[in-house]
Amino acid sequence: MALVKYKSTTRKLKGGLAVESQARNFKIVMDEPETLGGTNTGINPVETLLCAFGACQTIVALAFAQSQNINLQDFWVDVEGDLDPDGFMKGAPGIRPGFQEVRFTMHIKSNSSEDKVQAFQKFIENRCPVSDTLSKGVAIKPGKIVIEK
Repeated sequence: MALVKYKSTTRKLKGGLAVESQARNFKIVMDEPETLGGTNTGINPVETLLCAFGACQTIVALAFAQSQNINLQDFWVDVEGDLDPDGFMKGAPGIRPGFQEVRFTMHIKSNSSEDKVQAFQKFIENRCPVSDTLSKGVAIKPGKIVIEK
């Protein structure tokens, strides 16, 4: 199968740090909490990243449970990450602006055997595109700058 291109556009909103991102016909608002200079009108981009990670794992579980012979009665993922704001806010030397570590816990409600559920967990981790992108990295290639007048 050929590569599929995904696209999004993010624009600033009036005042503060709030932004609106759009992919296909769907929009989300992101902002920073007031303690980081925002107006707290939405979750922030790093929280969105954690949500995308958990959502991707959940969607993989839902999409493949039947083919993996898992009787999936319920599923959710708790995700957390550690980030030092000094890396982002102050550009402090030696401190990454991004997450130092991301941890997650899958909650799988199923009457399938423990061995099958553990194998399914590994399957989910191996098939989740967001997990793959975060754990293995991806090339970031800046495009040209378009100066609007």
